[in-house]
Amino acid sequence: MLPFIALGHELLARGHGVSLAAPAPFEPMALRAGLAFQPLGSAADYEAVIRQPDLWHPRWGFQLMFDFAVRVAETACLWLGATRARGVDQVVVASPLAWGARLAQELYAIPTATLHVMPFLIESRSDPPRLPGLPLPRILPAALRAYVNQGVDAVAVGPFTLPPLNALRARLGLDPVGRLRHWWNSPTRMLLMFPDWYAAPQADWPAQAVQLGFPLVDRFGDVAAMPPELEAFLSAGDAPIVFTYGSAMRQGADFFETALRICRSMGRRGVLLAPQGGQIPERLPAGVVHLPYAPLSALLPRSAALVHHGGVGTVAQALAAGIPQLVVPVAFDHFDEGRRLKDRTLGATLSRRAFRPARAARVLGRLLADPAVARACGQAKARMAESRDAITEACEHVEELAASEARTESAAHR
Repeated sequence: MLPFIALGHELLARGHGVSLAAPAPFEPMALRAGLAFQPLGSAADYEAVIRQPDLWHPRWGFQLMFDFAVRVAETACLWLGATRARGVDQVVVASPLAWGARLAQELYAIPTATLHVMPFLIESRSDPPRLPGLPLPRILPAALRAYVNQGVDAVAVGPFTLPPLNALRARLGLDPVGRLRHWWNSPTRMLLMFPDWYAAPQADWPAQAVQLGFPLVDRFGDVAAMPPELEAFLSAGDAPIVFTYGSAMRQGADFFETALRICRSMGRRGVLLAPQGGQIPERLPAGVVHLPYAPLSALLPRSAALVHHGGVGTVAQALAAGIPQLVVPVAFDHFDEGRRLKDRTLGATLSRRAFRPARAARVLGRLLADPAVARACGQAKARMAESRDAITEACEHVEELAASEARTESAAHR
């Protein structure tokens, strides 16, 4: 969500009116950024999805996410249509799960850009992403792995996703779609928010795709500045190891218990980040602190390493800080991000089952001592520092899309 809030904030600063349509719990973040807000579902609807343990299952998590996407799609579509009917000039920037935006694009001819924050969702026969729960050996030809991925879509995604989506499309007078991954991308523009050195562009990517860079936007999160207690902790000793399992995770107790034992066995200080209660032991040893949230852009440059789930935004912050990462993947794109880090000597991965104190401590020790890892992390940090601001670039493409629409409408009225 943060890249969309950051994009809206920058567009607002450029003189455009901006509204954000998102799940209800994100309203405070949107309002802090000065954005008008349209809730999609209630806070209870969103919490009901987040609290389900199956959300973090490698195979079944997608079904819960897609079910929610279908449920809120009609609300978003009709809201966009009503805005269009009032004569408001619109450009929509949508995630691939914002299916209401794609429906509105088809129904009302609204210029739309699909914004991708993870390479995992971009298909390619030459560089197929690693699917969760399907660790195909890299020795297999890329074309074969891509074929298997397409088969998974057909067998494990389409049967539960396409019927409700196509039922909604039928009610709106639209033809059915045959494959979700083909349909959810706007045919007009795709903004890929990850750099080419992290995910090399492929010849079979959609022609409308434009590759930018990582959006480093945690200043729009719950806390913009370093909490005083964390500042005092960082100033009082060696650089800590940071552990986080994602802001939406509700089942991370085992992960954080292992984190404590890792810190103890390595003799390292630790920072545990978890916004929800019940995941962190009540009593923490000296040298370990817990906070609900901290801006990673301020914390990680003063840290030794990061252990996390593999979310792409967290990956990007650690790359910008130039520190090694240990990924303990859960679902969604986590396995693919871990593979990319490992391939580039930027980190390592351990499955949830293998994430045990002794083994994880050994892996972290190797990452911290390996000159090749330090060199690769330093190079990634330099690349991130030298790159253009991805949000600024995205704004330029959105404005270009708006200008193109204005030229088209002007020509139509001549």
